[in-house]
Amino acid sequence: LAPRAIVTDAGSTKGDVVAAARKALGARISQFVPAHPIAGREQHGPEAALADLYEGKKVVITALPENAAQDVETVAAAWRACGAVIHRLSPPEHDAVFASVSHLPHVLAFALVDDIAAKPHADTLFQYAASGFRDFTRIAASSPEMWRDITLANRDALLTEVDAYLVQLQSIREMIANSDGPALEQVYASARDARQQWAAAIEAAERKNG
Repeated sequence: LAPRAIVTDAGSTKGDVVAAARKALGARISQFVPAHPIAGREQHGPEAALADLYEGKKVVITALPENAAQDVETVAAAWRACGAVIHRLSPPEHDAVFASVSHLPHVLAFALVDDIAAKPHADTLFQYAASGFRDFTRIAASSPEMWRDITLANRDALLTEVDAYLVQLQSIREMIANSDGPALEQVYASARDARQQWAAAIEAAERKNG
């Protein structure tokens, strides 16, 4: 590795990548600047490429303590040249955040579609699945091999999120079993409000960066 060379990546997990980089690069670890573009699609392979994929999208740089500020800025500038907006997190922060808002949703989508597909009347169920099912399960069309690796690479953080979701799901099950309409409505209303606030924030950011 040339002394002035900078190595970076575009992976969905950071803890395992940083550990591998430390093992491979040793004293040259300062030359590795980890990054993650938040611009995934369910399609994969060269035929799914988009020239403007990163325009207006976030890229999280998870700089290491050993990184020189100039090298971090070089990587940031490369992503900005693709139209991306730079954000910064530590590797552990990154993996905890994306276990919640990316990795868990993929696990849920894969699990739901697999569960329905295994039912004896799956053909009938899929025949009547409409836009809500399509929207929720879109990401289940993603690469199984890639998501197998992401799931295991971020195992600890993802297990924390799966356990928390199981608690929430059990709570909702009890509300349904008890015919507790007010409690269900409260959960649904809280989720709707949070979803609307998130969507508004995303739209505002896109207008700002557009």
